[in-house]
Amino acid sequence: MTDPAPLPRRQRAAIGFVMVTVLLDMLAMAIIIPVLPRLVLDFSGGDTAAASGVLGLFGTAWNLMQFVASPVVGALSDRFGRRPVILLSNFGLGLDYVLMALAPGLVLLFVGRIISGITAASISAAGAYIADVSPPERRAAGFGLLNVAFGVGFVLGPAAGGLLGGFDPRLPFWVAAGLSLLNGVYGSIVLPESLPKARRSPFSWRRANPVGALRLLLRHRQLAGIASVNFLFFLAHQSLQSVFVLYGAYRYGWDAKTVGLTLAAVGVCSAFVGGVLVKRAVARLGERRALLAGLLFGATGFTIFGLAPNGTLFWAGLPVLSLMGLVGPSAQAIMTRLVPADEQGRLQGAGSSVMSLAGLVGPGLFTTVFAVAVRAGGAGHLPGAPYLLAAIIMLVAAGVAAAVTRRPVAAMAE
Repeated sequence: MTDPAPLPRRQRAAIGFVMVTVLLDMLAMAIIIPVLPRLVLDFSGGDTAAASGVLGLFGTAWNLMQFVASPVVGALSDRFGRRPVILLSNFGLGLDYVLMALAPGLVLLFVGRIISGITAASISAAGAYIADVSPPERRAAGFGLLNVAFGVGFVLGPAAGGLLGGFDPRLPFWVAAGLSLLNGVYGSIVLPESLPKARRSPFSWRRANPVGALRLLLRHRQLAGIASVNFLFFLAHQSLQSVFVLYGAYRYGWDAKTVGLTLAAVGVCSAFVGGVLVKRAVARLGERRALLAGLLFGATGFTIFGLAPNGTLFWAGLPVLSLMGLVGPSAQAIMTRLVPADEQGRLQGAGSSVMSLAGLVGPGLFTTVFAVAVRAGGAGHLPGAPYLLAAIIMLVAAGVAAAVTRRPVAAMAE
């Protein structure tokens, strides 16, 4: 395949702004990661066990709100356009962080997490924006840039949050509020609308609820298949978030500094794949083969993680695992070809719901597997079991992807 023609300047600028918007959103969300547990612990009277339970509830509530709100937000962007949805999210997040900064106890802090789960669902509108302004052959590259924003935000955010939290545990919330509100002001000045009125579709609660959104994915065999691949991919990815810190400390004796540096390396590798390799891989291989390659690299990387006897070999698996960053952009690009322009928001919302559903299932699955695998005296003592399970899930996803993409994408869209 040859490289597609460059995008017009206006379209490049629009994609650039959406990327900055997502970057600032991710930075604002990630900046509170190091201090939220401290606040919860303080509000719990220093009881670590109670604080752990509360944080689990917070995480579940956030993912549940994403599952419910993402298809609604996506459908609203199909009806009213991407611009107002993105801007309202910016301002909503900013005000929500102010609420959490001022929260005197767990109740308001919990309310703040619920609101942030709803307002952060605008990522579906950002994805639809990319689909609006990019020709089909360039969408994977555009979605890859969104992955860069995610990666950079989650590299810089926790580091900045830890530094600011050293002065005051509430300071990162104020900084997050400022970033979100400034982003909203900036966007209200420069962000153009990407969805013409003639291409908008009526809003319907029947289609916008999570069940209705998932029906969108089920109405086409290939669309349902790629959605299944995404679910398995996101589920496997949950192994990193769920047991990474515990696994590093248990197996390699890593302290907080080593864990932080390793997470930063993950973010850097992910940003490189999203910003540099996705565009080239899709241009050379096509979306289908790039998708399959990403899934197989992911399975290989997780296998290295699960079997690595020391930290050095674990780190050697980082660049291999990061190549699974080919999966998301390639899958999204394929899926956008299978729905009309006036349903791109619903598609992105449904995709976010699938990711949130994996977020509801994954933590419990992988932490349970890890607990069983390291149980003292257990016959099946295998600390890397969660990552080996993730590798198996990625292989299953690769099999599903190979089966449902046998027909050319162009034929699927007909």
